[in-house]
Amino acid sequence: MNQINASVPLLGFAAFSGTGKTTLLEAMLPKLVERGLRVAVIKHAHHNFDLDEPGKDSYRLRKAGASQMLISSRYRRALISETPTAEATLPYLITQLDQTQLDLILVEGFKTLNFPKIELHRQIINKPWLYQDDINIIAVASDTKAETTLPQISINDIDQLTDFVVQFSRQSQQPQLKVARGDDIPLQGMLSVEQGRQRILTHIKTIDNPQTVELKQALGQIVHTDILSPVNVPQHTNSAMDGYAIRSQDINLNSYTVVGQVLAGHHYPHPLQTGEAVRIMTGAPVPQGADTVIMREQAHQDGDTVTFNLAMGAIKAGQNVRLAGEDLALNHVAVAKGQVITAPELGMVASLGLNEITINTPLRVAIFSTGDEVQAPGEAQRQNCIYDSNRYSLFALLTRLGCEVVDLGIIEDSESVLEATLHQASQQADMILSSGGVSVGDADYIKTVLDKLGHINFWRINMRPGRPLAFGHINDVPFFGLPGNPVAVMVTFLQFVEPAIRKQQGYQNWQPQTYTAIATESLRSRIGRTEYLRGYFNWDANGRLTVKTVGSQGSGILRSMSEANCLIEIPPQQEHAYIGDKVTVIPLDIRL
Repeated sequence: MNQINASVPLLGFAAFSGTGKTTLLEAMLPKLVERGLRVAVIKHAHHNFDLDEPGKDSYRLRKAGASQMLISSRYRRALISETPTAEATLPYLITQLDQTQLDLILVEGFKTLNFPKIELHRQIINKPWLYQDDINIIAVASDTKAETTLPQISINDIDQLTDFVVQFSRQSQQPQLKVARGDDIPLQGMLSVEQGRQRILTHIKTIDNPQTVELKQALGQIVHTDILSPVNVPQHTNSAMDGYAIRSQDINLNSYTVVGQVLAGHHYPHPLQTGEAVRIMTGAPVPQGADTVIMREQAHQDGDTVTFNLAMGAIKAGQNVRLAGEDLALNHVAVAKGQVITAPELGMVASLGLNEITINTPLRVAIFSTGDEVQAPGEAQRQNCIYDSNRYSLFALLTRLGCEVVDLGIIEDSESVLEATLHQASQQADMILSSGGVSVGDADYIKTVLDKLGHINFWRINMRPGRPLAFGHINDVPFFGLPGNPVAVMVTFLQFVEPAIRKQQGYQNWQPQTYTAIATESLRSRIGRTEYLRGYFNWDANGRLTVKTVGSQGSGILRSMSEANCLIEIPPQQEHAYIGDKVTVIPLDIRL
């Protein structure tokens, strides 16, 4: 994730073309230098440009094919990099500066990014004010009065503007950056992904519905109550390997008398005496008085006498012995409430002698699809209709989460049928999911029914795919209205429905699994919107986790979801990810 993070104050100048940004900076820079500030300038150019003249050596070498040309002299140096496929981001450009030699970074351009800026405005340009849509603007420099409480400076008063910049640069800390089009301020009435998720989770309650089941039935379910160990594990102090058990106070003896043998499941009935040893097998209880085991490979037994080869290692008191309760003590928590039962937990509970587990009863989730244009697989396809894939994707996703699915089929575009279906679902299920019918054009139709039965909000989430989303309650049962496009259904399920289900199930502090990977291709998004690209990640020859996109990224193309093993998340504050940039990937663990 490319955060705008500078160790020295960062200040931008935002303006439309023709306002005179460069002219103003050219006039102000000498005054800033006179005040003792070491200043760097980052300029964003929207066109091709050259730093060296045709005919110069550096120009000739770069044109000959050098992708990076480093020119150095006694007085200055410059690195010229060819970037034909991807434009550098501001965070990356900042990393190229030696900030230990700077007091201030000024930025010309990048006006849509989120960092402190001064707006430059000239009335003759006849362009709208920028401060009205960008709360990162901290002051306005103009030749006309603005209707704002922000500090205002005459754009023609270079000294006053310099004073403001110097004051900004000498603040003890960089001001906390505000997000103009991110998680705090909806863009054009939209919610961010994080806003939507948090609003949903505040209205989701854990369902307390215990059920005691046999061990095998508990696999994949959530533990309702702490499982306490009824025994010490291991039950007895035992040997960690095949060998000979002795007393640690006899370590310095030259030889020992073998007085017996003990196998796993048996024991030696007498306390061990001075100079005695017992041949012992892995897992067998250590005889009373013994506390050290020497491995068989280090021993030489001749009749009833055993000696140990110290050249293979010195004998240490307590070696190769597992103490009773070392793994798990009596009445200690073996499996905690809220933990999922997987293979290790199932085996551990069995090892304690328990044959039942009290779990949270599996959630019942009702699903249905809407629309006269949707028909079931297996039917002869009607003209202008599509087969319903969404219920099958949702069935798989829910089954993976240990839910019991109540499939209500395809609901026709009828107010009475929809009302009856929703009422039925609220009586049978702990959650209700529908797909289709929540876009702007459809919302008024469904809203009439939903308003009768409960309270539902129709949201536009600033993400792609999956913008339309409905959420609320029907007779106190959580309801999600998901988009109709197949990929959008799966993405919105993973981002909003799964966290809600995990909370209902009783998971403790559940978080989705994410990794950081290196992009092997340029990825584009849009500032202010969270983008989820279908991707494929793997380890390259250098041991790095890398990722690339797969297939068409259209929200209706389910094949790309089948080919992908992850979602690539491009956050709202990031417009591009270039080759070599780090990006967040969300593994698609969606196959049973």
